[in-house]
Amino acid sequence: MIKRRNSPFSFSAEDFDESVDSFGAFDPFHSDAPVRHAAASDAGGQAEGGDAADEVRPPLELDLTNHFLIAMPSMLDPIFGGTVVYLCEHNHNGALGVVINKPTDMTMDVLFDRINLKLEIQPDTPDAMPELYRRPVMFGGPVQVERGFVLHSSSEKYSSTLQVTDDVALTTSKDVLEAVAHGDGPERVLVTLGCSGWSPGQLEGEIGRNGWLTVKADPAIIFELPVEQRFTAALALLGIDPVMLSGDAGRA
Repeated sequence: MIKRRNSPFSFSAEDFDESVDSFGAFDPFHSDAPVRHAAASDAGGQAEGGDAADEVRPPLELDLTNHFLIAMPSMLDPIFGGTVVYLCEHNHNGALGVVINKPTDMTMDVLFDRINLKLEIQPDTPDAMPELYRRPVMFGGPVQVERGFVLHSSSEKYSSTLQVTDDVALTTSKDVLEAVAHGDGPERVLVTLGCSGWSPGQLEGEIGRNGWLTVKADPAIIFELPVEQRFTAALALLGIDPVMLSGDAGRA
């Protein structure tokens, strides 16, 4: 159960899904979920919902699962401007991802304390704290900001996990963080508060209006590079230097 609070970065153990339901139980595209598109330009029309559960649909012409979205200078939205988003799912229902380069002021050790997880390794001094525990928690996007999302290397199956690729998964259940705290969790971990969601057709419209560049993701950028280097590194996958970007033209 998700608890609503005035402070978007303050949460407790209940904010991580501890059920045994599949990841599909969390639906950011549901009508009561605050899906937010980036304000590169005016939003287009909304796709109407329907009973499409049993409908056989053709593959998407543009499937950006396991891709980076890199904000263009035309992205004037205060949330998404200057960001890199890792897309975990893109289908006929819309798109779901997490921002990977927008840190909060919370570090992993503070997170563990707030959700009542005891670290297996207790450092004698702050300087002795393992590097993983000193990493910042990211702001993943404006959808469900009270909820935790864990992007990680795919070594184990957890209670509520979306398998993105053979190497990357997204988990919302607390058990993955319990494993990390105990020292036997995934080797690569990035935790966010909130996620980024687009309803059907919105992301494609933003790309068409020069809001985003897209490129197949490199997990090393997500898990290994310092936060401040991720935007430039994602652009480098396209052979682009940030000074080359212009808000007037571009192609995703």
